[in-house]
Amino acid sequence: MEHKIYFIEDILKVLPHRYPFVMIDRLEVMEDGAKGIGYKNVTINEPFFQGHFPEKPIMPGVLQIEAMAQTAGMIIATYNRELKPANVLFMNVDKVKFRKPVVPGDRLEIHAEKVKERHNIFVCLAKAYVDGQLVSEAELTAMVN
Repeated sequence: MEHKIYFIEDILKVLPHRYPFVMIDRLEVMEDGAKGIGYKNVTINEPFFQGHFPEKPIMPGVLQIEAMAQTAGMIIATYNRELKPANVLFMNVDKVKFRKPVVPGDRLEIHAEKVKERHNIFVCLAKAYVDGQLVSEAELTAMVN
């Protein structure tokens, strides 16, 4: 199967999030509705760096999880390749681990894969990398309306 690239304009057609809460800049889907990689370019201009932390800026872990959730949600929403708004509601976040800080200048690469599906409930595994090193991971459960 050919990889499909979704740019920010495409992402904004599907996700309801807007500035400053859009946590992925680009998405590469390897398998429609099941597997892909989201990309987040982390810059010093991110509003959260003003308070987290002014002397040593670190991307909050909860925002890394949000980037994972948006990546997984976009992947699930690409199942039929129609770019229309998706109601992906996250129900559970499990098995979260943070391994290394994410700082300005990093490019977060979020690998997400659907591992379970039952009716309109999906379970995805997500792992975030910077320069090939695992920085965080989680198991996400979502419902699609």
